Amino acid sequence: MIALKLVYIANIIVAGWISVTSLFFPKLSSATIFQNSYQTTDVIRLVGCLWLAIAILSVLGLWLPMSFSPVLVLQLIYKGTWLLVVALPAIRSGQTYPSGMAVFFLVWVLVLPFIIPWAYLFVKA
Repeated sequence: MIALKLVYIANIIVAGWISVTSLFFPKLSSATIFQNSYQTTDVIRLVGCLWLAIAILSVLGLWLPMSFSPVLVLQLIYKGTWLLVVALPAIRSGQTYPSGMAVFFLVWVLVLPFIIPWAYLFVKA
């Protein structure tokens, strides 16, 4: 339970920062978070909305950690998919990609399977 709450706290800090930066300062977000790998477009604000939702759900997860654990499954899926479909091909072809984000996503994809309460999620009601 403590590990689950620590993940929610990390989400609040990281996703919260990324969301605020992406929503209100997209040029700064493009330069720092995305390391100038992508053009500054409204897509960055769309991603900011997703991360804001994750941060808000993580705040609620501090009080009801098990009930809000599906947000961690969502993160595992989208971060793993991004690593396989975006980062890995960019690495292979020598294209630019946000390497800091890739490292953070990789750590999260390696840690989350051990933190997510799978038995709770798949118990029959």
